[in-house]
Amino acid sequence: QRNENSEALPESIPSAPGTLPHFLEEPDDSYIIKSNPIVLRCRAVPAMQIFFKCNGEWVHQNEHVSHESLDEATGLKVREVSINVTRQQVEDFHGPEDYWCQCVAWSHLGTSKSRKASVRIAYLRKNFEQDPQGKEVPIEGMIVLHCRPPEGVPAAEVEWLKNEEPIDSNLDENIDTRADHNLIIRQARLSDSGNYTCMAANIVWVKRRSLSATLVVCVNGGWSSWTEWSSCNARCGRGWQKRSRTCTNPAPLNGGAFCEGMSVQKITCTSLCPVDGSWEVWSEWSVCSPECEHLRVRECAAPAPRNGGKHCEGLSQESENCTEGLCIQDKKPLHEIKSQNKLFFFSYVERGGDIALYSGLAAAVLAVAVLALGVTLYRRSQSEYGVDVIDSSALTGGFQTFNFKTVRQGNSLLLNSSLQPELTVSRTYSGPICLQDPLDKELMTESSLFNPLADIKVKVQSSFMVSLGVSDRAEYHGKAPPGSFPQGTPRPFGTIQARNKAMFIQSLASISSSSELRSTALFGHLGGRLVIPNTGVSLLIPHGAIPEESSWEIYLAITQKESSLEPEGPEVLLGPEVSCGPPELAASSPCALSIPHCAHADPQHWSIRLKRRTPQGTWEEVMSVEEETTSCYCLLDPYACHILLNSFGTYALIGEPISDCAVRQLKVAVFGCLSCNSLDYNLRVYCVDNTPCAFQEVVSDERLQGGQLLEEPKLLHFKGNTCSLQISVLDVPPFLWRIKPFTACQEVPFSRVWRGSSRPLLGAFSLERFSPATTQLCCTVCVRQLQGHEQLLHVQTSVLETERENITFFAHEDSAFPAQLGPKAFKIPRSIRQRICATFDSPGAKGKDWQMLAQKNSISRNLSFFAAQSSPSAVILDLWEARHQHDGDLDSLACALEEIGRTHSQLPDVAEPELEEPEFPCSRNGL
Repeated sequence: QRNENSEALPESIPSAPGTLPHFLEEPDDSYIIKSNPIVLRCRAVPAMQIFFKCNGEWVHQNEHVSHESLDEATGLKVREVSINVTRQQVEDFHGPEDYWCQCVAWSHLGTSKSRKASVRIAYLRKNFEQDPQGKEVPIEGMIVLHCRPPEGVPAAEVEWLKNEEPIDSNLDENIDTRADHNLIIRQARLSDSGNYTCMAANIVWVKRRSLSATLVVCVNGGWSSWTEWSSCNARCGRGWQKRSRTCTNPAPLNGGAFCEGMSVQKITCTSLCPVDGSWEVWSEWSVCSPECEHLRVRECAAPAPRNGGKHCEGLSQESENCTEGLCIQDKKPLHEIKSQNKLFFFSYVERGGDIALYSGLAAAVLAVAVLALGVTLYRRSQSEYGVDVIDSSALTGGFQTFNFKTVRQGNSLLLNSSLQPELTVSRTYSGPICLQDPLDKELMTESSLFNPLADIKVKVQSSFMVSLGVSDRAEYHGKAPPGSFPQGTPRPFGTIQARNKAMFIQSLASISSSSELRSTALFGHLGGRLVIPNTGVSLLIPHGAIPEESSWEIYLAITQKESSLEPEGPEVLLGPEVSCGPPELAASSPCALSIPHCAHADPQHWSIRLKRRTPQGTWEEVMSVEEETTSCYCLLDPYACHILLNSFGTYALIGEPISDCAVRQLKVAVFGCLSCNSLDYNLRVYCVDNTPCAFQEVVSDERLQGGQLLEEPKLLHFKGNTCSLQISVLDVPPFLWRIKPFTACQEVPFSRVWRGSSRPLLGAFSLERFSPATTQLCCTVCVRQLQGHEQLLHVQTSVLETERENITFFAHEDSAFPAQLGPKAFKIPRSIRQRICATFDSPGAKGKDWQMLAQKNSISRNLSFFAAQSSPSAVILDLWEARHQHDGDLDSLACALEEIGRTHSQLPDVAEPELEEPEFPCSRNGL
């Protein structure tokens, strides 16, 4: 029984000069096991009295057991007191803290108090909070068996058994049992297969046993090298040849996966057919020789033998008597003198050939002179068709220049009949493309000038495309029967008629329509980075992700047409649909895919998920960005999502708004250009997703229309509150410009803005100037959401292209080379990276491991994904590379590493394996 009135006890002890009590023994924290009481002891010197105080109340004097002795060394009185605390007393206490007791000792000088000792009832519950789970893992993979022991006081100690035998991690460096009661096997071996059990115990001396987990270390099959290609099975024509490989390097073991892919490859082949030679027709007989013979020859060239074909059979040369046997020489028959004059015959033929050659050349020179005279007379009579014709509009307005190069066929202008007739028309547009002049209708369609020519080639290049960096040219070809030039007075060439405008602009679309948004490169063991310039889409292939002595052609592409992903319900597409491949490539470490997004990523307002397209064309959910999984990892930055994945495919980000405060970020831009009517000026206002690839599509469209960016694009926060978007033009100078009726303000429904569109969203405005002398335009474009955000774009530009100031399209331009291979693709030098991994991959005391490295890089969730990797630090650094591909902020990384080093140096020393401590200087020069 505790005495509540014993607070007066200290005043009953008189004070006197002396020494304050000093405790030689203080009560210790204790645990009550089952129903056995515990004993608390105190010993102090010098002490006249010692009493226990439990939970703020004095313990009755009768419950104290006192013993008094004399310290022989000092001669001071030593007093020892003990009390018993029972289980019932602890259970009956219901205070805000644990049951506690404290000693108070008195001497003549005053009192001293001991430390507080807590008393708790020891227990150990039966059920484990988490039992280890059986699994199949590939050989040399990392294994983590989780175990959370039952709740107990004090906390239970954990011991692991394999096949009922204790595991000693000190005897096997490949096994670690120190990390939060989990069993970690760094590299799985076949011998690690077995039944694993987690045992838990504390001072209650009752051992708890978890469920057994069966671990199977499997060996996934691997392909052997391909055999050589077989020979083509067709002797002539198309056939096939094949090569094969076997799943024996290694063969699958313990249920390991069989090799993916084909064991036999076939490709079509074409076997070149043997062509036998055939004789050409005989040549004409030669001149009769003094031997009364003439010759004729033929060649084996119709066709010549090839691909192993047979040579022509028979003679290539024939001779016969050219006088039917009547010719004799020196009174002898021809057959008697034939052999004597054979040499003379050939020399005579050679001399005769030279004479014929010189005669032919003389005749040709004469013919050329006559022909030149005819050409001169003809050109004087037809002077309107000169070699170079310059349109007069080129001298006045600078709109067009035509250059004609003509070759006539079938008349005196054709000097070489082997030349093909050609006409080339080159145009250079220094102003807007205005398609009005009816004379060009005949130029492009039924012109009597072009019809007689056998081939027409028209090359068109617009100067505004050149200013935007587009140098592609479109070629239009037409066919017409050959003939002579038309007669009559020529007509000047103007611009194309208005009714042909649509056809011509459609043709221009092929000029500057951007090529497929796709990058491809060959990568090997050293890895690298693949980007699609100015889209924000990139793929990082880590060093070692591709096996040595092998290489893969990897591609990265953005779907330009409307995405095949159809969001369900309130879901919206937040970025481009991105494909990477080939799908059959299985990387040994995760690759980092970066996809831009337009969401203001607040988990209170958005639920964002990653989806992947299946081979059947449907879409399946991979994970939520807040989900914990070991198969994939998503890190959402303000403007991009970085995905760590081992399998390639087609991916897209989907967002579902949770509240009306969900924000979709839009980029607002204004473009302008002169219309065909030189007094009108067109403004086009775009509101597109705040992703580089969406804006690049707008830039591509504007290049086709001759548009110029008039103001730096701005960011609009568009809320999901169902309010529409308004676009208006304000502050138009009243005496210089006027805006056409019904176009000053335009409203766009909420659903069209929120759900996005395959075509860029725009508002079009037409302004008319009162005088051609007005060349400057100043106005304000207002884009706002009702009950939401507003942006003002101040336009101040010249309507003349030569005086217009260019504004940068993109905040930063990607490299002109979409692929970076090897060490140059990474910001962190290879040697520094290896030292970081060696330091943080090894488990250390007080948290100096890869988890602290992740924390310093703002990676705080789904750490189980990194724990499942062979080198968690390497994957963390790969993620850093993906996030900092543009800034490469090595200073911040170096300072974070230095801060980890300072934190670790301030912690108390703990016995652990010594590691070489790398130095990471924090300086302006980075790592």
